[in-house]
Amino acid sequence: MNFNNDDNDGSPNPFISAALAAAVATSLTLNSLAGPALADTPASASQKYDGFAEYAKENKMEQSDVGCFINKCGDQTKELFTNPRGIKGVSCLGRCKGEQSCATRCFAEFGSENLDNWLSCTIEDYECVKVPKNVDNSAENVGYDTAIKKFDPSSLVGKWYKTDGLNPNYDLFDCQSNTFEFTDDKKQELDMGIFFRVARPEEYGGGFWENSLTEHMVVDATMPEVPNPTARTMHTAGKMYGLKFEENWYIIGESDGSKDVPPFKLVAYKGHTLQGNYEGSFVYSKEPILPSAAVPAVKEAAAKAGLDFDKFTRIDNTCPTNSKSLNDESAGTGTSTTDWVDLVVGEGGVIDWVVPGWRGEYKK
Repeated sequence: MNFNNDDNDGSPNPFISAALAAAVATSLTLNSLAGPALADTPASASQKYDGFAEYAKENKMEQSDVGCFINKCGDQTKELFTNPRGIKGVSCLGRCKGEQSCATRCFAEFGSENLDNWLSCTIEDYECVKVPKNVDNSAENVGYDTAIKKFDPSSLVGKWYKTDGLNPNYDLFDCQSNTFEFTDDKKQELDMGIFFRVARPEEYGGGFWENSLTEHMVVDATMPEVPNPTARTMHTAGKMYGLKFEENWYIIGESDGSKDVPPFKLVAYKGHTLQGNYEGSFVYSKEPILPSAAVPAVKEAAAKAGLDFDKFTRIDNTCPTNSKSLNDESAGTGTSTTDWVDLVVGEGGVIDWVVPGWRGEYKK
């Protein structure tokens, strides 16, 4: 799974946009459940886009069942909002006003099992927040003719660095590495360990939040007896930010290190959630920076798949160690209650969520 804000075409990240909608709607219950919340956090303070203007314009609040948060998801809501971290997480999302990269940082700083459970219950299980139905996911089923036909999953086992990415909003987090190991005797399934960092803006002290996740991959390329109309190499499914997702992977280029071409894998992926589609591409290398000797082969494989490697961006895998991870407990991030201030009438506060534009800022 890949993470971040908007797709290349400007459509919102399906995970974060749904979570934002839940945060906006749930603000109606904040007074009774949580009391005062917080002001800007380092994660939310750099927002620029004002999504509340869109809520005011489109009156999206009418699409939400506020009572559902208590009647159907009361336990999950209570667990989330009766601890400082839960309150901060939703408040942080509200401060973002819909700006997607800001919301991503909120998840990095305040993400938790309680937040995931709450989003799963309110969005997918009981639809407290209404989301589009019958989303067209057909684009996900258009594969790549150049995908490796006889892919050996054993070649993935071990650690790989994600060195270059195509989609600037899904693929380019700092310090990305993945590890793969088999989980079955037939060597048809893999667990993928995911590690990446989300940077905190320098104007708020810099540093980073570390994220470590695990996904399960099924290798379709080793199952010729199973129908595979898209010719995908692998696929995965699971939950991210409480939302179900499905994702197809295509290995569209590789080197085993022979013929003076350093080892690499060129991956293209397409996926969807309840809210929409996403896609991208990236390069795996055994080194933090893709060796120059591998670049011509990567470019050739990308071109054959209809991709332009010149449009990929190098990922920062320097992984500096001169500061602590901000989600280290000893750093005190995300647990202190001393910065709880009035979020009821302040900018991005509860009243802003319930009645966007009540100050008249969106009136012409």
